[in-house]
Amino acid sequence: MQNPYSALMQIAARPETTFVRGEGSYLYDDRDNVWLDFVQGWAVNTLGHCPGVVSDAICAQSRRLINPGPAFYNAPAVKLANRLAALSGLDQTFFANSGAEANEGAIKLARKWGQKHRNGAWKIVTFHNGFHGRTLATMSATGKPAFEPLFNPKVPGFTKVPYGDLAAVEHSIDDETVAILLEPIQGEAGVIPAGSAFLQGLRQLADRQGLLLMLDEVQTGIGRTGSLFCYQHQGIEPDVVTLGKGLGGGIPIAALMAKTSACCFEYGDQGGTFNGNPLVCAAALAVLDAVTAPGFMDRVQARSEQLVAGLEALSLRFGLGKVRGEGLLVALETGAVDAAALARAAFDAGLLINAPRPHTLRLMPALNVSEAEVDRMLTLLGGLLERQV
Repeated sequence: MQNPYSALMQIAARPETTFVRGEGSYLYDDRDNVWLDFVQGWAVNTLGHCPGVVSDAICAQSRRLINPGPAFYNAPAVKLANRLAALSGLDQTFFANSGAEANEGAIKLARKWGQKHRNGAWKIVTFHNGFHGRTLATMSATGKPAFEPLFNPKVPGFTKVPYGDLAAVEHSIDDETVAILLEPIQGEAGVIPAGSAFLQGLRQLADRQGLLLMLDEVQTGIGRTGSLFCYQHQGIEPDVVTLGKGLGGGIPIAALMAKTSACCFEYGDQGGTFNGNPLVCAAALAVLDAVTAPGFMDRVQARSEQLVAGLEALSLRFGLGKVRGEGLLVALETGAVDAAALARAAFDAGLLINAPRPHTLRLMPALNVSEAEVDRMLTLLGGLLERQV
């Protein structure tokens, strides 16, 4: 019998399971097996699988207007841009289709800004173990060691320094440097927070040197860390912020947001056939309505505290490592336990968790995950650890 998956390019080691339905924190395959999902499309499904508010928004918009083209305004895009400006403190937004595309736009914006305002400066400081996407430029900006030998020659102009080392950042800046780009929490590195002191130091350094401070909030934005944007509880105001993943609640939309002082694109510099179409913008507006509703972030924080406390108890019980993260982006160091093997065993047990590093688990449940679902995940994980340790 022919492999039914052979027509798909093999870009990941996927299990031979076909998912056909999702509801909230649960995924179902074509045999009606069920999984408790604490990955949620890699922090994409802000409100879980197939939330009614997003489905309803998409259906309603699909009957009105899907895509008039990027050369015209459309009502949902205008409304979404104004809503993001009011919520973020930034001034203008360019909509894209993925976080990588938004980051690519930020790189272009910084280089254009350097041409106009910094004597042609074009280099960008990025960080070891950072992750910004899989386009050629964003892979070049990424500090993931596995990317270093791939697709060379890469795009030049990215100076990589140790994450959290303010002195190294300052030492790396020269007359050709235009910006600093980083994730406020490095997700693929194992949920490593930058911390307020480092981010505030970068803001001060960027101000002294006349650089743009650009934050990649593709994974951390839209309530994932317990505030709408991660930088809002770090005491800084960035010049540029990128969003993706959770903005559409599973629908492909991303955003490049910037202060007016950083906005310098001219006609033709940036664009995209599907960018900011009414369908995806309607979905994003529904997500924003949900996460900004009274009490929503309080519930995120409550579930975060429950999850962290439960993981810390498991760590103590089984002799594991630290629990890190903010909001509902949380990691558990697994000590001597092979995290990838644990994630595979979890899949077989009906639980989806992620192992971004050999000894690190990452948990990214829906932001509206229930108390009972967190308890069930902790029980399942505890049972798996009993067999692994």
